[in-house]
Amino acid sequence: MRNKSIIAAFALAGTLFSAQEKNEFVAPNENLVAQNILPIPKSLGQSLKKYSESRNASLADIHPNGNEIIAVTRFASTNQLYRIAMPMGARRQITFFDEPVNIASYEPTKGEYLVYSKDTGGNEFGQLYTLNLKTLESKLLTDGGRTQNGGITWKKDGSGFYFTSTKRNGGDRDIYYMNPLKPEETKPVLELKGGGWGISDISDDHKKLLITEYVSANDSYLYIYDTETKKLEPVTDRKEKGIVQLNASFGKNPDEIYYITDRDNEFSRLAVFNLKTKKISYLTTSIPWNVENYDLSKDKSRLSFITNESGINKLYLMNTDNRKYTPVSDIPVGLIGGGKFSGDGKSLYFSQSAANSGSDIYKMDIASQNIEKWTESEQGEMQSADMAVPKLIEWKSFDGMKITGFYYPAPAKFTGKRPVLISIHGGPEGQSMATSLGQANYFPNEMGIAMIAPNVRGSSGFGKTYIAADNGYLRMNSVKDIGALLDWITTQPELDKDRIMITGGSYGGFMTLATAYEYADRIRCSMDVVGISDFNTFLKNTEEYRRDLRRVEYGDERIPKMAEFFTKIAPLNNIDKIKKPMFIVQGTNDPRVPVSEAIQMRDKLKAQGKTVWYLEAKNEGHGFRKKENIDFQRLAMIRFMQEYLLK
Repeated sequence: MRNKSIIAAFALAGTLFSAQEKNEFVAPNENLVAQNILPIPKSLGQSLKKYSESRNASLADIHPNGNEIIAVTRFASTNQLYRIAMPMGARRQITFFDEPVNIASYEPTKGEYLVYSKDTGGNEFGQLYTLNLKTLESKLLTDGGRTQNGGITWKKDGSGFYFTSTKRNGGDRDIYYMNPLKPEETKPVLELKGGGWGISDISDDHKKLLITEYVSANDSYLYIYDTETKKLEPVTDRKEKGIVQLNASFGKNPDEIYYITDRDNEFSRLAVFNLKTKKISYLTTSIPWNVENYDLSKDKSRLSFITNESGINKLYLMNTDNRKYTPVSDIPVGLIGGGKFSGDGKSLYFSQSAANSGSDIYKMDIASQNIEKWTESEQGEMQSADMAVPKLIEWKSFDGMKITGFYYPAPAKFTGKRPVLISIHGGPEGQSMATSLGQANYFPNEMGIAMIAPNVRGSSGFGKTYIAADNGYLRMNSVKDIGALLDWITTQPELDKDRIMITGGSYGGFMTLATAYEYADRIRCSMDVVGISDFNTFLKNTEEYRRDLRRVEYGDERIPKMAEFFTKIAPLNNIDKIKKPMFIVQGTNDPRVPVSEAIQMRDKLKAQGKTVWYLEAKNEGHGFRKKENIDFQRLAMIRFMQEYLLK
């Protein structure tokens, strides 16, 4: 009876525990709705603590003086902004909110204040604020409502900035101009149709804006807006399909722009487009991988760019006069982000991480290429030896297509065939890379579970044909790629084909749910995090600013044939085929995959008598961002795995 009372207590969020039960078990906090989750012993929480106190640091912006930065890291519950004035110097916290702050931009001349973005409860309706760096006083600049505001592009003299906002109607992303010292005088600049518009750059004379229209992972277009004539002119042809054209910047020659494009190539290359002659010069053809991003120095004489080479990043430096480039060699193998030149162009700041380390910020002297570390992010009690190092694996799918992924083996201290956790990325245009597992190192290290992070068709990083190979009616082919991975597992002598769990978030959540019914006899259990249970209802209820963007990828539910296809493949309509326990995790305020997707799946599973655990956070959106919620989710996941994967 006592055990039943504890289970009942955990089934409803906010239920009161007896004093004895509080001492023995971890209770969900007041923002969590926890249903049907078995009691979690506090001893489990203690064992996880070694893995749950790690943190990372990333670069938000560089002060105009080039010798001070704003970093993003977490010391309490959420990511906040920190000011750092020297390598390995003290991190002075400058924002103190319950909600995370991940984006900030210095006023570009004196750097006496910042403009930053913050939402509420994970709803992604980012509002802009100023932060006075002397008083640390914040001031709201935008309307504070259900609008998205961002994409700050400063005038070079710091007198104001252009930004994008959905405030006109909630669906279209227009361009506005604001002097942050007089936000009441904010003016609309350009009305646009669609939610995929963004500002790439502003000319030195402030007369022209480079604007990008993102339609899908395979289609994007460039425009120039003249702020004096008020005319929007296309740089690329809107009638051309299947071409990526992104991240445009004005070059030293005012008639030239740098940008990233996959025109006439499988991979995205760095290119220069001459606005007068319309000639394109491709600069990185010899690198058979995507250029992910780049940064131009203020004087336009140097350029840094980062490639994605089979899930590992590499950094290159280019002289823009002769357009010759060389790789930066003294960076450990891993992931690189945020490459940004100081104002004088003499230094480059970037973040770097590896499988056996967190992310930290570095500064490189351009002349000597000497690299100095600026932050040392604590990994809690974890040591490098505690962090699983991935190896690249590959297998052939049902149609012969080669699929790859990263395999994190269990340590040698575990003997016998090891259970497997397959973790599927979202996007669907995301990519699993050779990254640190962070908290998830608990699974191989303490539970002996091998982990596999696959890059099924539709993933980015492997060429334009691959990324489009799951679009529309081809959707279930990516699920078959997981079926082929299950076949691969059966051929590995160290892996247990009879103990496999599937998990994933967002689109990876759909993949998890689809695998649960397509391969019900080949898995033990599954965990869906903010996943899509029916594309028809998802497209109906996702926020308006992203609905058409998602229709390009998934298909248009307003077309009867497509709606019929969605009905056929919906996990919600195939629950009778699901045989194994399911754990569903969701944020109440999710603007991308609405909470209704989780609720309808949970309720139908329950109605059919299936085993379903449910965890919902009332102060989260598309995934958990607050440490206390993340920790409980991880503990509940471990408890679920103990019960249904390992037993």
